[in-house]
This record gives sequence, structure tokens and C-alpha cells, in this order.
Amino acid sequence: MAIGRLAKLRFPHEFHDPALAEQALTHRSAGKPNNERLEFLGDSLVGMLVAELLFELHARADEGELTRMRAQLVSGAALADVARSLALGEVLRLGPGELKSGGHRRDSILADAFEALVAAVYLDAGWDACRSCVRTLFSERAAQLRAPQKDAKTRLQELLQARGLPLPVYELISSSGDDHAKVFDVACILGHLPLRFAGRAPSRRAAEQIAAGSALEHIKEILVHER
Repeated sequence: MAIGRLAKLRFPHEFHDPALAEQALTHRSAGKPNNERLEFLGDSLVGMLVAELLFELHARADEGELTRMRAQLVSGAALADVARSLALGEVLRLGPGELKSGGHRRDSILADAFEALVAAVYLDAGWDACRSCVRTLFSERAAQLRAPQKDAKTRLQELLQARGLPLPVYELISSSGDDHAKVFDVACILGHLPLRFAGRAPSRRAAEQIAAGSALEHIKEILVHER
């Protein structure tokens, strides 16, 4: 990769060894050496450094909330957004097939290249430089982040566990419709009451969430009246 081409990258690190950056920005479709091994290392580095940042910025968040926030920041789509902010797609080296199919815009390719680039910084200049780079790129995103709401199934399970009650059982009642428009009917069964709550949705998982939400609201009403 020519130095001028690398200069197009809006990245908060100047490489002592440009060959590392070139490898990080080379997709496997363009041959070897490519960024697959660097992506493996970068995945762990990004995860750890983002976790540290969240731990510092969100002192009141519990382990579950921190885990969900980290998942938001290091998802493929989120890392691809960071890569786009750096104009990373403009300097990727791709094979002819990926070039034709628009690989420089694909989330998975951009996210992998970003992780590889973080690993390249670590190999180029060490831990402190890598940490500084990641914190520069993620500090604002991490500070603005709010812990996502737990889903209904998780909240129902935690509520029952806290009271020493049996966990809910989800039962598929039926599925109907064509493959492209299926509808699933699911029951959430609370054995200690015993009650069944229904959920219907285009996927079994979504139907279970609806049924769990109904069960959760019912239990909350009972708790209110018990006070």
C-alpha cells in the first residue's frame, strides 16, 4: 500500500511499520499476507479495552448491564460504523470478486479490518499506544451509551429466581402459514401458579418474548396487591 493511500485513513496512529497497516487492510480475497490472523488478535484487544472503558465510565452499571453495553459497542455493525468514520473502506485491498460485489461497504469486512488494524497498532507500538487509540475512538460512544433494557424472558426469569420460584417453561403450541409468512403460537407456563400465557409472532423467539411479557405483567400485578 502506497504511503499516500495510507494517509487517506483517518486513524489516530501513525505507523512505524506501514507493512503492518497494509496487512491489516488486506482482505483474504486479495491473497496473502492478509488480515485474518490480525483480526483474531484485534477481536480480543477491542473487547478488553472497550470493557475497561465501560467499567470506568459507568460506575453504577452491574455486570449484566456492562456486558450488554459492550455487546452494543463491539457488534459487527457498530465496528463497521467506526470503520466508516475512518474512511477505512476507501483503503481496503480486496480481490476482484469482492470489489465487484461492493465488499468495501460490507459490515463484516469493515469490522474485521478494523479489528485487524487495532492489532496492527499493538504490534507496531505496544499496549499503551493500542489502548490510547481504542479509547480515542470509543470514549464518546461509550459515554453516551445507556444500558439496554433486559428482554422480557430475562426479567421474568430473574424475578422468579429472586423469589425462589420455578423457572418458566416455554411450549410451542402450533406454527402455521407458508415458509415466508409463518406464525408461531407459544405458551409461557408458570407451574407455581399454575398459569399459561400466550404469545404469537412471526418467529418462535419473538412469540416467547411476548408470552413472557404477559406473564411478567401478571406477576407484577399480584405483587402490587400483596403489598
